[in-house]
Amino acid sequence: MKFSNWIKWADRHKLKDLQYPGVYAISYNEHNISNNSIDWIREIIYIGMTNSKGGLKRRLRQFDYTICGKGNNHSGAKRIRDKYKDYDKLIKHLYVAVYLFKCDVTSNKEKDLLIMGKVAECEYICFAEYVKRFDMLPEFNDKKRSPQKIK
Repeated sequence: MKFSNWIKWADRHKLKDLQYPGVYAISYNEHNISNNSIDWIREIIYIGMTNSKGGLKRRLRQFDYTICGKGNNHSGAKRIRDKYKDYDKLIKHLYVAVYLFKCDVTSNKEKDLLIMGKVAECEYICFAEYVKRFDMLPEFNDKKRSPQKIK
């Protein structure tokens, strides 16, 4: 897999090419894992993907707005906010790694459509890898373990 190294959540803007679609992994970690390769660690709390026109940049922004309480556009982030209500404390321990897929999401060309399908496939491959190692989904992908509170 071609994930970036882990980067602190607050530094996510330093990641390159976030205009593209892709898969992202979020880790809550007490130790500084910045610049470490993603590996598959139990501390991964969420895996997500996007094929939207705004790419990973927009999806990570939606995630951030939701965990800080400014919006509700990301269901996984809502579940995280239910558990970690203090945004400032949360982001001190939050890391992200991304796997980019360079393509034109507005295109109906065969090559772009195939790449967008690979994005969705990659998310499920990531779920499967996590389940293989830890016998469960990441905490906030598992709607039974972390149900969304109705507000």
